Amino acid sequence: MPFDSTGKISFDHIYTAPDPRPFFGTLQRVDYQIPQLAKPYFTKLIEEYQAERGIARPTVLDVGCSYGVNSALLRCDASIDDLYEQYAAPGVQNLDRAALLERDRRLVTTHADPDGPRFFGLDAAGAALEYACSAGFIDEAIYADFERYDPDPEQQALLDQVDLVVSTGCIGYVTEKTIARIARGSRPWMAHFVLRMFSYDPVAESLAGLGYETAAIDGVYRQRRFASAEEQEQILGTLAEAGVNPDGLEADGWLYAQLYVSRPKKGAAAGLASALNAVASEDAAPDERG
Repeated sequence: MPFDSTGKISFDHIYTAPDPRPFFGTLQRVDYQIPQLAKPYFTKLIEEYQAERGIARPTVLDVGCSYGVNSALLRCDASIDDLYEQYAAPGVQNLDRAALLERDRRLVTTHADPDGPRFFGLDAAGAALEYACSAGFIDEAIYADFERYDPDPEQQALLDQVDLVVSTGCIGYVTEKTIARIARGSRPWMAHFVLRMFSYDPVAESLAGLGYETAAIDGVYRQRRFASAEEQEQILGTLAEAGVNPDGLEADGWLYAQLYVSRPKKGAAAGLASALNAVASEDAAPDERG
């Protein structure tokens, strides 16, 4: 597989398929698990927003949503292993796309709370977005590249409805340009899992200009195993250049992320971080968090 400019193996090809089978088949082999580890934190984020704002059905935007993985886990109360079974189990490759979509729609119909949060997805991968929307994992798809372009009126109308923004690994490829363009409208709360090879500082600084404060959540979180010794060597070099110590973490074979929350209210980020740190101490097993 080719490598991108950061030293990571490029998985670009798995986002262009008409359904998620290549995505899950590939990522299962490297124990991709960050959406599962993120799930209780995103659930708590939603609960905190509901309690403070009194909004029963907040709208959650998943940045870099691909095939709607995070929203599927949250909306359908599924696990990442459930999704691996859904798309990578023996015999699934024999299904046509229509049959696969029908299974996913049935999953949403039988498990999703019709009064639960709404989910929007933002991605530059059109095929993945289209599947996520057709399956019912997301309610609205925003097919856009906000790294280069401002939202058009239709996209801005959707962004203006957003209450919460989440992501699990896109920061570093998506920069402060995209996040600021999202934030300018409705000033949503944010929670981003960011690989340690990338700094969240540019995003936090850009958001500060819009009245946001940012706080980090304790701990680190496994994203996936390195796909090869060559990839690990290159990422260790990237971490060294960034001044990040990999001992006991990336040096042992896994990519790790940190969680940051940003809120547009003085002193509010620390309170939200405290609430999410409670999730870390109560619900996350030590081996999951590294």
